Amino acid sequence: MKIVIATGNKDKVREINEVLEGTGFEAVDMKSEGIFVDIVEDADTFEGNALIKARAVHGYTADYVMADDSGLCIDALDGAPGVYSARFCGEDSTYEEKFARIYELLKDVPKDKWTAKFVCAIAVVRPDGSEFTVRGECEGLLLDHPVGDNGFGYDPIFYKPEFGMTTAQMDPEVKNSISHRGKALRTMVERLL
Repeated sequence: MKIVIATGNKDKVREINEVLEGTGFEAVDMKSEGIFVDIVEDADTFEGNALIKARAVHGYTADYVMADDSGLCIDALDGAPGVYSARFCGEDSTYEEKFARIYELLKDVPKDKWTAKFVCAIAVVRPDGSEFTVRGECEGLLLDHPVGDNGFGYDPIFYKPEFGMTTAQMDPEVKNSISHRGKALRTMVERLL
């Protein structure tokens, strides 16, 4: 069964399909379905933004629609960048620029207080228009320099002490078993099945 993902991010769709393997669901991005819609994410929660995206795409398809909103929440920064994670430092900023800004904001915070969590909220709109949201979280620490080439986004600075590595150093299977998106996706699949 097809789930249209409200994203154009191929990395995200690949990661979603890795988790969906064997469930009978297959994720496709909205652009490959011919859906090109500008979506303004202006909610102040991850769940709110995920619902905005899912509802917008649902208007163009008779399939299941899934959208997620995720981000990095840094404890010492009162949860920032949070829902602004992708737009932190501006719409077209690089992750190197985002990392530099985070380090600047944390410069007076002891490194043992560099705790953070990844949060992922997923919204699903079923073909009949009914909807639900689920959430997954993954706690860790921030490193003062990026390490690893796997993953994307903030993965190179997000360190999992119990694994001795960043999420950008993990094999995809390991990362998906512990990640915020992996947890939220498994909960979503349980709800769908």
